[in-house]
Amino acid sequence: MLVAIGAAAPSTVLHAQTTAPVTELPPVNVIAPSPLAGTRSARPAARPAVRSTRTARTRTAPAAPAAAPEGGTAAPGPSDRDSSLIDRDKVPSNTEVLTSQDFSSNYSTNFLDSVNRKLPGVTLGDHTGNPFQRNLDYRGFTASPVQGTPQGLAVYQNGVRINESWGDVVNWDFIPEKAIDRVSLFPNNPVFGLNAIGGALSIQMKNGFTYQGVEGELFGGSYGRVQSSVQAGGQKDNVSAYAAFESAYDRGWRDYANSSHVNRMYVDVGARNDQTEFHVNFTGADNILGNVAATPIQMLNQRWSSVYTWPQTTHLQLAFVNATLNHNFSDTWSFQGNAYFRGFRQSHVDGNGTDVESCNRGRNLCLDGAQDNMPIFGTTPVPNTLGTAFLGEIDRNTAATNSYGGTAQVTGSDKLFGHDNHVVMGVSVDHGYTKFNATSELGTIDPNNLFVTGTGIFVNQPDAGLAPVDLHATNTYTGVYLTDTFDVTNKFAVTAGGRFNLAQIDLQDQTGTNPLLNSNNRFQRLNPVIGGTYKITPNLTVYAGYSEANRAPTPLELGCSDPARPCVIDSFLIADPPLKQVVAHTVEAGIRGGWGRDARTGVLSWGLGGFRTLSDDDIIRVTSPLGTGNFGYFQNAGQTLRQGIEAKLEYRVDRWNAYANYTFIDATFQSANTLPSPNNPNAITDPASGSQFINVKPGDHIPGIPAHRFKAGVEYQASDAWKIGADVNVVGSQWLIGDDTNQSPKVPAYAVLNLHTSYKITENVEVFGLINNVFNQHYYLGGAFFEPGGFASTTRGVTNLMAQLTDPRTFVPGMPLAAYAGIRAKF
Repeated sequence: MLVAIGAAAPSTVLHAQTTAPVTELPPVNVIAPSPLAGTRSARPAARPAVRSTRTARTRTAPAAPAAAPEGGTAAPGPSDRDSSLIDRDKVPSNTEVLTSQDFSSNYSTNFLDSVNRKLPGVTLGDHTGNPFQRNLDYRGFTASPVQGTPQGLAVYQNGVRINESWGDVVNWDFIPEKAIDRVSLFPNNPVFGLNAIGGALSIQMKNGFTYQGVEGELFGGSYGRVQSSVQAGGQKDNVSAYAAFESAYDRGWRDYANSSHVNRMYVDVGARNDQTEFHVNFTGADNILGNVAATPIQMLNQRWSSVYTWPQTTHLQLAFVNATLNHNFSDTWSFQGNAYFRGFRQSHVDGNGTDVESCNRGRNLCLDGAQDNMPIFGTTPVPNTLGTAFLGEIDRNTAATNSYGGTAQVTGSDKLFGHDNHVVMGVSVDHGYTKFNATSELGTIDPNNLFVTGTGIFVNQPDAGLAPVDLHATNTYTGVYLTDTFDVTNKFAVTAGGRFNLAQIDLQDQTGTNPLLNSNNRFQRLNPVIGGTYKITPNLTVYAGYSEANRAPTPLELGCSDPARPCVIDSFLIADPPLKQVVAHTVEAGIRGGWGRDARTGVLSWGLGGFRTLSDDDIIRVTSPLGTGNFGYFQNAGQTLRQGIEAKLEYRVDRWNAYANYTFIDATFQSANTLPSPNNPNAITDPASGSQFINVKPGDHIPGIPAHRFKAGVEYQASDAWKIGADVNVVGSQWLIGDDTNQSPKVPAYAVLNLHTSYKITENVEVFGLINNVFNQHYYLGGAFFEPGGFASTTRGVTNLMAQLTDPRTFVPGMPLAAYAGIRAKF
C-alpha cells in the first residue's frame, strides 16, 4: 500500500523538487507550569502563497481571520511569552510537549498510539483488548481506564482534572483527537495535585482563535476500521467558534468480543478584547467498547485471536461543560480561572467464571470456597434446574458520577530585586457524587465459544462477599498551590513552591445490609517542590529537582480493602478498613542541549537524565485466597521504588527528521510483604488453611513494568508533496502480574516496526497510509496468572470444561499486522 501511494508522485515532480526547502517547525520552548495554561490564545500563522510554513505567533488580535497553516495550528514560538508561561529550559525536570501535528492520522490511528510513539518513558498496556481503552504507563506509574487499577498519573483537559471521581480512572476514548492543540508531560510537579505521584499530562484543546479553516478526514483499513472526522474553526473580529466531530467503528481483531463504536465531539465558543478572553466549551461522547481479557497461553498457542469467556462490554457516556476566563491586569500580572460540570456514566457487563457449583448431591446450587453447602441466595436453598450446563457468571456494574468545581489562579512576571521572576498561585475545588450499583447473575457457558448466557438467577450471599451493591460516594478535593521561578543570574534559575491537598471521601451503603461500607475519610498533605537549572552555555543546560506528591485512596479502593471480605474487581464493594495515602518522593537531574538554528543545515536536540521516585504506603491490588481470580482487595504495600535513566535525541537536516530515545526503569519493592497468590505455581501452601501465599522481600521487582523502552523513527520528505517514514518501538521483558517474587518466566520483550506515508494531491487534499506491525510479530503486552481448573458442571462427576488447560499463565496478545489508508481535505 505504501508503495502504491508513493507511486502517485510523478517522477518529474520528485526530481524537480528534491532540492526545494523543507517545512521547518520552531521548537516548543515555553510551557505552562500549572494546570491552567495561557492568558491569551495564540493565533495560527498565515499561509504563504506557495506552501505552508510555521511562524511565531503574536499576542495582538488580527483585524481579520488568518488562514490556517499546515496541520491547522502553529507550534508555539518564542513570542508566546506571556505571564502564565515559562521558558521550558528553566523547568528543573524533563518536560515533553506534543503539538497537534503529532496527533495526525498520518502517524497513528488513535491518541494513545500518538503519545506512545515519541515520548520517552511511555509504554502502553492492555487489560481490555480494546485500542481505545489501553493503559498509559510512564516511569512505572499508570493512567488507566480500568476500574481497580492503582492510578499514578494526573490528567488534565483545559485545566480540569479528568481522572474520574470514581476510581480516578482516565477514559481516553472521551478525548476528541482532532481537537487537541498540544499535550504537555510533567514528570515532577506537585502543583498538579492528587495522583501526580508519577507525573501529569496536560491536554490543551483548540479554539477558533488558534485554529481557522475546515478539515474533513476519512480513513479505514484492517479489522473493519472506519473512522471519520470533521473540524472547523474561525473568528470574526473578537468572537471565535470551533467544533470537531469524530466517529469510529472498529470490529476488533480478537474473536467475537472487542468491537468499538466511538462517537465524540468538542465545541468551543470564545470572545476576547485586549485584556480579557472567555471561552465556553463542551465535550460529549457516547461510546460502546467491547473488551476481552487475557487469554490462557495454551489457547493462544492454538489460535492467536482466541478469547477466554465473553461477553465483556462497556458503555461510556460523557457530558462535560467547562468555562474559562483569562484576564490580563497588566503586561506582567494575569488571572486564569475555570468552572466546570462533568457528567459521567458507565455500564459494564463482564462474563466470567464462577464459584457456584452443585451441592447436596446435585440438587441445589451453592458457593464453593466460602463454606460447604452455602446457598447462593441468603439462607434459602436454590434448586439446581440447569441440567448438565457448565457454570459461569455475568457481573454487571454501573457508575453514574456528577462532578463539578473550578480553579482560580494568578500569575505574575514582575522583576524581583531586579531579577526575572515568575510566580503562580492558585486554589482549586473539585466535588464528585457517584451512585454505584453491582449485581452478579449466574450463567451457563457455551462449550464451543465460551459465551456466558444469563439464567435469571442472581447471587446474593453477603457472607461470601457476593451481594448486590448500592453505594453512594461523595468526594471533595481541595488544593492550594504556589510555585515561583527566580533567576538568580541570567544563567541560574531556582524554582520552589508546593501544594496543599485535602481529600474528603464519604461512602454510604444504600442497601441497609452492608454497614461496613459506611465511612468518612480525610487525607491531607503539603507537598513541596524545589529545583534549579543552570546554563553552562546558551545551548547546554543542567537541571536538578526534588518534589513530593500524594495520592488519596479512591472510593473504590476504600470500599474494597478487607482481606476477609474480598471484592469481585471491579464489581463488588464489601468493607473498608483504613488505607493510608500514597506519598511519593522524587529526585530528578540531567543535562540537555541543542545545536544549530536552521533545519537546512541541521538542528540537533538531546537530553540525558536520571530519576528516582520512592513511594511510601504504595497501594496495590492483591488477589484473594478466597474464590476465583476475579476476587481481590487493595492494601498498602509499604515502600516501592522506581528509578532509572532517560536519554533522547532528535535531529533535523534538509529533508530528514530522525529521533531516538531510551528509558531504563528499575521498579522494586522496598518492604517485605506476605501476599496471597492462589494461582501462582511458585506459591507456598499453608498446611493449616490450604491457602497459597508468597513472601515478597525488598529488591523484588514490581510486576508489569518493563525495564527497557527504546523508540526510534525517521521521516524523509521525498518532495514537497510526498513523505515517507518508519518508527520502531522496543519494549523489554516484564514479570507477570502476581509474580511479585519473580520466580516464573518473564513476559518476553518485543519489537514492532510501523511504516507511514502521505502525499499531497493538491495544497488542500492529502492521502495517507499506515502499516502497523509490518513483520506481523506475535508478542505479549502483559500477562498474569489464572485458575486453570476450568468451569464446573452442574452435574457431579462431569469433567470440568477447559480442564485441559494446565498452564496457569494468561497473556494479552499484541495486534497483528494492520494496514490503513485515508484522505484529508482542508479548506
